[in-house]
Amino acid sequence: MGKTIIEVKKADLTLGSAAAAVHVLKGIDLEIDRGEAVGIVGPSGSGKSTLLMVLAGLERLDRGEIFINGAALHDLNEDALADFRGRNIGIVFQSFHLIANMTALENVAVPLELANVSNAFEIARRELQAVGLGERLHHYPGQLSGGEQQRVAIARALAPSPALLIADEPTGNLDTETGRQIADLLFAEQAERAMTLLLVTHDPLLAARCSRQVKVMSGTIVEDRLYSERHDERLPA
Repeated sequence: MGKTIIEVKKADLTLGSAAAAVHVLKGIDLEIDRGEAVGIVGPSGSGKSTLLMVLAGLERLDRGEIFINGAALHDLNEDALADFRGRNIGIVFQSFHLIANMTALENVAVPLELANVSNAFEIARRELQAVGLGERLHHYPGQLSGGEQQRVAIARALAPSPALLIADEPTGNLDTETGRQIADLLFAEQAERAMTLLLVTHDPLLAARCSRQVKVMSGTIVEDRLYSERHDERLPA
């Protein structure tokens, strides 16, 4: 298996139509290697979250090509794309997106069951224990704090053992200390599982923990910086 897990070629996307059309991505080229932790940064409206959604297979390009883990996403139909995403890509959103009338255990297990994983609840229990929620398996989202809900969302994203973990402002709805704990969890799981992590964030401290930063402005990549593996050296005292 090759070193590159993501390859984007001339990615172009316009959202909306007529007078409301916005050219969001403008011929983006990007390559990411397996096991990298990449922070995608830039001002609001720059296109960074849209780029993440394209990489997650949740938005279709108008033009260009995108290859993830050897698959040409631009050539897949919706069913094949959904199947590929379920097996290869874990996604963590800012707003958790948990199902209110399901317990933490069910929120993690049900997507696995829908993917015909036979031991879905066993895997879900293990993943929730891994993120520190072994005592909260049967609590509903409304009974959990924001940080606990995000831990459930992370467990759900990790449960299929994806090659790629995508996180869009994962600490954006959390206070500073809880956000730090969630960031610690994400980077610990990424390192332990040797996954590729793509992280969109407005937080410079969170972005600085990545080994690489890609800056997006006005739909184009304007900076791509690779840091040493000792990211702790780049953090302020």
